[in-house]
Amino acid sequence: MITYNDIYELLRKEKYTEQLQPIPKNFISEFASYIKEKRKIAMKNDEQLFSDAITKSKKQFENAVVIFKELLLRRKKKILNLSFIAAETGISKKDFENMLAFEKVLFDKIMGAIEIADKDVSDIVNGKLEDTIKNSLVIFMEKTEEFLDPDGKKLGPYKEGDIANLPKDIAKILFESKKVSYLDSE
Repeated sequence: MITYNDIYELLRKEKYTEQLQPIPKNFISEFASYIKEKRKIAMKNDEQLFSDAITKSKKQFENAVVIFKELLLRRKKKILNLSFIAAETGISKKDFENMLAFEKVLFDKIMGAIEIADKDVSDIVNGKLEDTIKNSLVIFMEKTEEFLDPDGKKLGPYKEGDIANLPKDIAKILFESKKVSYLDSE
């Protein structure tokens, strides 16, 4: 079972080192059990005999939640940093063994997003992306009834001020009839 001192010590280590610190793999579930137990003790109001113990438990409960949030925030910042470093250097396994399961998923998703963004930038620089953008972001200038796109899919109805991401050819027709205005550069 995890203790308040264990939680505090994990934060202290995380705070004063640049590397992602090892955490027990079952830390989150143990923390949940710890919080559940502290909450149960803190909710006992009718036992005046143990009021000091109840007060201490309430304070530990509150502090533990704050410490836990700060610990996770610091770890997320380090994972973001690792993601940027990995994207630039191609080394992605540094500190990977110190990540909890959900942190590994987060790292992989961030890496995927960075790779997509890098590819998009490369495509824009090389002039390839213009052909792949098929939609335009528009704002409706007047009420427009429901209509069908070229594939027979229903679009609308739209009120004045509604924003929609429409296929370029439809957006162009609506723009020419002054029903919409472009929000993205056209």
